[in-house]
Amino acid sequence: MSNWLSTDSGGRVLPPLSLPLAFHPSRTYIYLPVHRHLSPELPSAFVAPEGIMRVLVLGGTGAIGQLLVQEALAAKHVVVIYTRSPQKLPESITSHRDVVVVKGELQDEEALAKAMEGVHAVLSALGPSAWHPRGTPLAKGYKTVLKVMHAHGVKRLIALGTPSIRDPLDRFSPMYSSMVAVIATLANTAYRDIVAVGDVIRADEELVWTIPRVPILTNSDNREVLTGYAGEFKMGPTVARVAFAAFVVQELEKNAWARKAPIICSA
Repeated sequence: MSNWLSTDSGGRVLPPLSLPLAFHPSRTYIYLPVHRHLSPELPSAFVAPEGIMRVLVLGGTGAIGQLLVQEALAAKHVVVIYTRSPQKLPESITSHRDVVVVKGELQDEEALAKAMEGVHAVLSALGPSAWHPRGTPLAKGYKTVLKVMHAHGVKRLIALGTPSIRDPLDRFSPMYSSMVAVIATLANTAYRDIVAVGDVIRADEELVWTIPRVPILTNSDNREVLTGYAGEFKMGPTVARVAFAAFVVQELEKNAWARKAPIICSA
């Protein structure tokens, strides 16, 4: 039997297709990795072996997002990449048997709903750019993401943040305060948006969220991190992109920082 199932226009699951495939325009096709299982009652129901999850990755085309995808795949998870620019993904990712790519904008509820089917958790590497537009587009996008998550019963979100998102456990830190002041002055639209992202996520009382706040990102291969809050002596100014990716996947599996926003830095 092939690992393609199809539904008719009414959403009813049709008999499994056999190779060679003959695609029919009136059917909707769902690709299912051969070692996974799909509930016959509901096409979007994903039943995974214990410890293996189907995760939706946002921001997966960027440098840090691609590392996050690779880290999740290395941990044997199934990865759905939701992006407006699939062409930016390398073939090594798009050809992977456990990767599904869905094209869409961050505020496109219909496309997001398709990507969210059967997902256990959302992992986000989205962050503002240096030339960030006005109007907090990321925060508005997250509102849409959370709405679709709730509609599909998805409660877990791990989303990239920065020290600009203040935490009640932060203490005064000359280093982090200087970083935040520079961003707030020179990249104010980016600063406002990432702060708004933190507010949107924290305001959702049903969400099980974690916001790993990253300082200056580097391309170091050091995967070890220290976790804590501003003002703690151990916390440094940088963290490797690959270390962020490793932390997110570890947090996905261990839930050690649920509803917390630690700063992570290189050990």
